[in-house]
Amino acid sequence: MNKTYQSLILYCLLIISFHISAAQRETLDYIVVIVNDDVIVNTALQQQLRFEQEKLAQQNIDLPPNVNLEKRVLESMILIALQLQLAEKTGIKVEDSHLNQAVRQFAAQYKMDLKTFRQKLEQRGESFIQFREEVRHRLIIERLQHRYVIDRINVTDNEIDNLLANQVQQGTVTTEYHIWHILIATPEAPSPEEIEAKRQKAEKVLAQLKQGANFQATAVAVSDGRQALKGGDLGWVKAGQLPTLFHNLINQMAIDEIKGPIRNASGFHIIKLVNKRGGEQSIITQSKARHILIKTNELVSDFEAQNRLQELKVRIEHGDDFAELARAHSDDTGSAANGGALQDWINPGTLIPLFEKVMNAIPLKQISDPFKSPYGWHIIQVLERRQHDNTQQALRTRAKRQIHQRKEEEELQAWLRQLRDAAYIKYSTNYSSE
Repeated sequence: MNKTYQSLILYCLLIISFHISAAQRETLDYIVVIVNDDVIVNTALQQQLRFEQEKLAQQNIDLPPNVNLEKRVLESMILIALQLQLAEKTGIKVEDSHLNQAVRQFAAQYKMDLKTFRQKLEQRGESFIQFREEVRHRLIIERLQHRYVIDRINVTDNEIDNLLANQVQQGTVTTEYHIWHILIATPEAPSPEEIEAKRQKAEKVLAQLKQGANFQATAVAVSDGRQALKGGDLGWVKAGQLPTLFHNLINQMAIDEIKGPIRNASGFHIIKLVNKRGGEQSIITQSKARHILIKTNELVSDFEAQNRLQELKVRIEHGDDFAELARAHSDDTGSAANGGALQDWINPGTLIPLFEKVMNAIPLKQISDPFKSPYGWHIIQVLERRQHDNTQQALRTRAKRQIHQRKEEEELQAWLRQLRDAAYIKYSTNYSSE
């Protein structure tokens, strides 16, 4: 469920209609407060107050003194009125189709269809029409807040780095890494020739390792590190204990990945991430895939597109080159130039669901049957799959979300205060705001 509909569940019943016609105002007891060109009347205030009292009671929260709660409720109503006024001035609206979808999803949270939900609402003496407008108001306010505040919030890489560093320092990130290490040492004051010779040696060792040489045996043979006789095994190291040289690099590495040579004053280092534990490990399946797309139009029917792809599939299965056929026939011009290849490694959730479902279902190297997506007809071939440790990216995503939520709360509060300070707010003589 997305944030919009979660917000509806929490807030939409808090919103009441503030735009009252002149004829209606004559029948109400008195105006509580004037908000620019609008008013909030006592009947509306008391209705909202009762709702808040009932909600607090259901949550087993002790009620504050009535006068204090009433002031909080009225302040909330003033802010809602101000936001709706600004939305109207700036032309922010919610289409009926979007509103109907929101109301249906709201009803679905209570496992009801729309008809049953409306009946239940009216059985409790509530107006479905008013409820529907309350949902509209909430959606309008969310669009307004996004335009003026939320969509303008920026979270920098530096802020994310600082938060993660603080979490490491405070022990809130408990990730540990099992690392193997090879050091090709340089002299204390090496000449350029000596540095270059050691670099070439380290590059040669790295190439051997990537061709399948046993890392620990190689470490015993060539490493100048203190743990060379242990196969270069540094053991389990906590994130906060990692040498600065390795810290940023190790966070980006997948398990069994080898990196190097990394130079510092002591020489050239090669490291292998053997394993990782603790923290919030996130292992995902990545795929390398390619496809051929045939789009439909006035000249190309679904039947023709499907048949053309079926013919291409048969040709590939009989030895024709997929990449050449993609260059010649695919309507996806971006991937066609690369022989139909999609992005390097495809993470879950980055493609449309139907495409991913087909891609994940077919065995490696085989060609899918032609299938239709919103973009046209496709055939897919998956070239590789791998298990990828996405923990670091997941941590960064979480950190970014935490920072954004903090900024959102702070900046929304500041914006609402500015909105209120710029408004004309006048309390009735029948009501005291003190």
